[in-house]
Amino acid sequence: MAAAGLAGLGPGEVAAAAQALALPAESFGNDPRVELAWAMKAHQHAQVYFNLISSVEPKFLKLTQLDERIYEQFRGTFQNLRVDVLDPEELKSEAAKEKWRPFCLSFEGLVEDFNFGTLLRLDSRGEYSEENSILATRIQFLAIEIARNREGCNEDVHRRGRGATGERNHGGES
Repeated sequence: MAAAGLAGLGPGEVAAAAQALALPAESFGNDPRVELAWAMKAHQHAQVYFNLISSVEPKFLKLTQLDERIYEQFRGTFQNLRVDVLDPEELKSEAAKEKWRPFCLSFEGLVEDFNFGTLLRLDSRGEYSEENSILATRIQFLAIEIARNREGCNEDVHRRGRGATGERNHGGES
């Protein structure tokens, strides 16, 4: 995986790759160092988020200052989209892209890095894995994960995470 490849990079190489991520995409074509840096960043984000929903009751999570707006606009645009188990066609088909594009662009300038690539779990009950992950934009990730948190889809992950650590949420049982 990407993390294993990063172990071979020195601090200067990691810093250079991270700095490259700030440049416009046209600047590099298919530079493998950039792909590796992106993969590292996406993998780290996925790990942090999964640990978060494993340890904190998802219904109480606030992912951005705009969670309410993102959720309302998402559900207004995608009323019937199942968020518990995603169909990749609902994100990647040409028809889906035509529907997602205006939604995503409406958050340009409002949500930092709204169009950066990130990993999204297909089945909300599962962990990040090659089979259970898809590449999505950050605003798609946020919209779907905010909906999953509010609609109870991430509760299984939280219950399993609590069971593994033996921790109890003192705010009440879920």
